[in-house]
Amino acid sequence: MSVISARMLMGAALGLATIATGACSPLKGHQGYVLDIDLINSVQPGVDTRQSVLQVLGKPSFTSEFNQGDWYYIARDTRNFAYNKPKVTNQTTLIVSFDTRGVVSGVRRTGKEEIASISPYGKVTPTLGRKRSLFDELFGNIGTVSAAGTGGADQGGGRDTP
Repeated sequence: MSVISARMLMGAALGLATIATGACSPLKGHQGYVLDIDLINSVQPGVDTRQSVLQVLGKPSFTSEFNQGDWYYIARDTRNFAYNKPKVTNQTTLIVSFDTRGVVSGVRRTGKEEIASISPYGKVTPTLGRKRSLFDELFGNIGTVSAAGTGGADQGGGRDTP
């Protein structure tokens, strides 16, 4: 084997190893609100209102339907390898509470310990009632629905009369 072909083979192997190593690096992602500690610390209970919080922090990730309409700002960092499901590495939830006048009554932060892990019940949602087969679904309404214009108590025979 010549020196040139050995170098080419070694270069190709090194290139392939570099590509393979790069494919196994973790993918990091960020979702939601971008936290700025200085802005968060500037929101003061008893001083700020909904409008001032909106100007400082921006639109919340979502708002509460209950209580006094709390605002939630959520930031989540994830990490995964290749095609695996992303795992949460860090999550911060900022909860801004308002009183009935719209003045900030409290600011709280929670972490990823508040994340609820649920296990869905199989791939089908259980429902009450009878189970129907494919043929029942396809042909079950034959004869139970009248055609339009065939008459009925409220249709007057399907024909307009003067």
